[in-house]
Amino acid sequence: MALHERELSLSFVDDAEIQEINRDYRGKDAPTNVLSFAMDDGDSSFVSPLLGDVIISCDTAAREAEERQVTLDQRYSQLLVHGVLHLAGYDHEQGEEEERIMAEKSRELLALIEPDSNIDYF
Repeated sequence: MALHERELSLSFVDDAEIQEINRDYRGKDAPTNVLSFAMDDGDSSFVSPLLGDVIISCDTAAREAEERQVTLDQRYSQLLVHGVLHLAGYDHEQGEEEERIMAEKSRELLALIEPDSNIDYF
């Protein structure tokens, strides 16, 4: 999928808000670290200039940064890349091969964002 000249919406929320969104749109009544909602469903010839929405929980990101021993900015980078890849059609939940492909692309993009860092895939 070509992503040039596309826009995305990026929101930073707390655990309570992301839990509400996760419950309302995914049927999962729990907070999560990142959610992505694509504008295009793939069934139409129309391509929206808006790629979609990425929503990151600041609360969860902070906990995960500490657990993974990375900076909060690095964790935000990981979550943003993960969310954008979902918007681009990658899905690690579709099997081991898809997970491997998404992990490779994540590493590639994270190296562009954080070149002097040793942060890894999601």
